[in-house]
Amino acid sequence: MKHVAVIGGTRGIGAGVVKVLADRKWRVTATGVGEAEIEEFRSVQIAPDVTATQLDVTDQAAVDAFFAEFDRLDGLVNCAGILARGREYEIETFIAVIDVNLTGTMRTCLAAHPLLARSGGAIVNTASMLSYFGGPLVPAYSASKGGVAQLTKALAGRWAADGVRVNAVAPGWIETEMTEQLRADPARNGPILGRTPLNRWGKTEEVGELVAWLLSDAAGFVTGSVYPVDGGYAAM
Repeated sequence: MKHVAVIGGTRGIGAGVVKVLADRKWRVTATGVGEAEIEEFRSVQIAPDVTATQLDVTDQAAVDAFFAEFDRLDGLVNCAGILARGREYEIETFIAVIDVNLTGTMRTCLAAHPLLARSGGAIVNTASMLSYFGGPLVPAYSASKGGVAQLTKALAGRWAADGVRVNAVAPGWIETEMTEQLRADPARNGPILGRTPLNRWGKTEEVGELVAWLLSDAAGFVTGSVYPVDGGYAAM
């Protein structure tokens, strides 16, 4: 049974990814940031081969210890991310967002690399539609996700010789806890749907389906790519 770690897998897009991978009969280790979040995730009982644990991706020692527990790892999915809409022009907040979204992704990729090189595994990072254009209220989030897209390409080029593929997904407007207020506000929801050719919000499992394919042997000749999952939003 293949084993994948989903960082930030206890909520949002990460939880959707975990569900899809569990349906594929993968063994999944999901991480979250707090015990309450993890306990809520565990209460859902997704599948017997899904476990959850706490991990702070800004803590290098914790990241190293997390991956040291594994004898084998076939996939890594980086979904941990934060934003602070309207506050990211404060430099301390800007640094904190970058540390989680971009540097945190690099920390887990580096720590997982030896395991993935042994198994011929794959990495899927989470970029964003804001990898392609800026978000005026979220400069740190925008910069971090643009960075994730370019980091993905850099790692793909460096680690191809090790047999490790590295790709990314770039979600658009997805139904998660983070977007709940936007969906409930007609003044915000209307323009979002108006620009989205498919005229709806995406589901977390729809991102998960692409992630599952990128991790699979069916995508064996795919590396260094960033795939939008946004209903056509970034194309408009």
